[in-house]
Amino acid sequence: METKPYKILLVEDDTSLGYLLTEYLRMKGMEVLWAKTTAEVLPLLEQKVFDLLILDVMMPDTDGFTLGGQIRERHPSVPFLFLTARSMKIDVLKGFSVGAVDYLKKPIDEEELVVRIETLLSRLSSKSEPPSDGLQSLGRFQYDPQNQCLRLDGDEIALTSRESELLSYLLRHRNRLCTHADILKRIWGRNDYFNRKSLNVFVTRLRKLLEADDSLRIENVHGQGFILRVPG
Repeated sequence: METKPYKILLVEDDTSLGYLLTEYLRMKGMEVLWAKTTAEVLPLLEQKVFDLLILDVMMPDTDGFTLGGQIRERHPSVPFLFLTARSMKIDVLKGFSVGAVDYLKKPIDEEELVVRIETLLSRLSSKSEPPSDGLQSLGRFQYDPQNQCLRLDGDEIALTSRESELLSYLLRHRNRLCTHADILKRIWGRNDYFNRKSLNVFVTRLRKLLEADDSLRIENVHGQGFILRVPG
């Protein structure tokens, strides 16, 4: 099966470096969007899906650490790393404290950057993938994403494709906030008013299906998103 290219958002105000990294990563088969200001980033995250963000710290409008904190708050499932000339220990620690998955110091070798990206995304992907047989335990239920159904006490509950997609996403991120924007971009392909209404309908359906196990619940975090609470 053909592997989809990684989607990267590069945030870098240095024109020469931004161009160099964009072209090099594209040459390595990645899809790269280059933003030259931090003001572009949050609107882009509302509309597009990225596998990884590469953030410069020293930006002219808002520093990368502040941006990283905003990303972690609004889009907690989106990984980002810092690429910066600031190499003091206090800067590195601050980078990780705001949620970065890596901190790379300039000047960076382009080949090393590619290896870091592939290693990081491979590791993050393997953590979120379901078991190889497809069956997943969900409280008293067994969830079978391949056949789009839940099983409980010998009974089988059929799911629609959209219900199954949504349950899979929430289960991969169990006990963590899944923002409206991230869910809509990943599953519906677009974050807008009408799709958000549709999302609420499907969450209500899943809640009703999971009622048989009172240890499971889908919490609504007002104005932000949903959390699938799973014990253990």
